[in-house]
Amino acid sequence: MSIIERLHTIGRPWVDEQLAHPTVAGIARGDLDERAFRYWLEQDHLYLLDYARAFSRLAWQAPDDHLADLVGIAHATLNGELELHRSLAGEFGADLSTKEKGPACAAYTSWLLEAAADYRDGLAAVYPCMWGYTMLGLELARKVRPEDPRYARWIDTYADPEFTTLTEHYARRLEEADPDPERAERFFLEGMRHEVAFWDTPYSG
Repeated sequence: MSIIERLHTIGRPWVDEQLAHPTVAGIARGDLDERAFRYWLEQDHLYLLDYARAFSRLAWQAPDDHLADLVGIAHATLNGELELHRSLAGEFGADLSTKEKGPACAAYTSWLLEAAADYRDGLAAVYPCMWGYTMLGLELARKVRPEDPRYARWIDTYADPEFTTLTEHYARRLEEADPDPERAERFFLEGMRHEVAFWDTPYSG
């Protein structure tokens, strides 16, 4: 079993836990309280800024053949995912100028940026977000489409074949980096724990 196959196997229960989470379930149904999603958007905006910084930190350490990919993912985060946030922010009345991180966001981003100080550890640490959201998007897209077009657009972003392709390409790069399997699993699982905890954000703000 490859390291990526192993990570997917041990990560699947954490994906299932996210799918069952009230925040994700509310998005899937299209009836999540707008105030909850508004605060989640504000916090995820702060998270994604640091997520892009983590990829930039990894790019600085990367071998030549990985550099373009990591810079490209940082660019896609800033100009793709954050564009979705900007468009949804206007519709939900979210304030993306806020600098105040809630506990889940602060814990996740500080851990992520610290993990990115080591190239191989950082590669494993950032993967749960990419892979997890790909899995959520694909799973939710198979369900009945929510009537609220705003939530449907969120699902469509992560179910998009281009996002899946980006995630698969990154997985190959992680494999090529030949991380220590036990360390990769440890950082990956810690990232998955942060992913689950982040869905509690709407209820802590």
